[in-house]
Amino acid sequence: MIPFALAIHGGAGTITKEIDPAPYLAVLHDSLDAGYAVLSSGGSALDAVSAAVLILEDSPLYNAGRGAVYNHETRHELDAAVMDGANRKAGAVGGATKIRNPVLAARAVMEHSPHVLLTGDGANHFAAEHGLKMVENAWFNTDHRLKQLQQAQQKNRIQLDFSDDDAVETGTVGAVALDANGNLAAATSTGGLTNKAAGRVGDTPIIGAGTYAENGICAISATGTGDEIIRIVMAHDIANRIKYLGEDIETATDYSLQQLKSLNGDGGLIAVTHDGTIHMPFISRGM
Repeated sequence: MIPFALAIHGGAGTITKEIDPAPYLAVLHDSLDAGYAVLSSGGSALDAVSAAVLILEDSPLYNAGRGAVYNHETRHELDAAVMDGANRKAGAVGGATKIRNPVLAARAVMEHSPHVLLTGDGANHFAAEHGLKMVENAWFNTDHRLKQLQQAQQKNRIQLDFSDDDAVETGTVGAVALDANGNLAAATSTGGLTNKAAGRVGDTPIIGAGTYAENGICAISATGTGDEIIRIVMAHDIANRIKYLGEDIETATDYSLQQLKSLNGDGGLIAVTHDGTIHMPFISRGM
């Protein structure tokens, strides 16, 4: 077994040749470095994925935290989740509007409440009560996300955090890790779909859909068309195929992504297994 493993993603999509990839890659490297620093010093998988996602949330380039997409009402509603594979404890927030770092709020729900998922104003109030940084909703505003919203509304459609008309195609973020003690963890954070209905919650904070971790099996963070990912409970389905059918990670993820495709869904995932194997398949144009 390798000492530890870490993988991150910046969402289903690609960066076109007209755009300089350097700024996007720099943020990804910073995220990896943050998670690696935790693991290499003997820290926990949970701390590593939290640290990695925090970096991505603070970047305006990704559809999480500062760079979140707009909903139909030209506001931002943020979702995030964390899961500790050692005990299968999990925490999540959905539709948060004032929490600077939703991943930290998700972890606070896991560690300081009897619940798994808090939404809307309840999530905002909980985060504030537990000392997390709070901001006005406009803090998440970015010009390129507003342009995406306008394009989507002109075409009367809801879309992933990229479109054929937009060169900047990066989105939902996530991290999975295995630490030196053999513990697995996953974290995912997103602004959801551009032009989504107010109050819509996607797969990210639904444990077993977009986020899942179980020691001895795997940790998964997904990205893509969340409603379809929820319908196939993708992350948990993959873990169960490994657990009960004895499939390897490649076979299990390929099956689930084909199920996603059969529903006209799109996206991908990152996974790390109990032995440190990393697999990052996708059916979108890129990831």
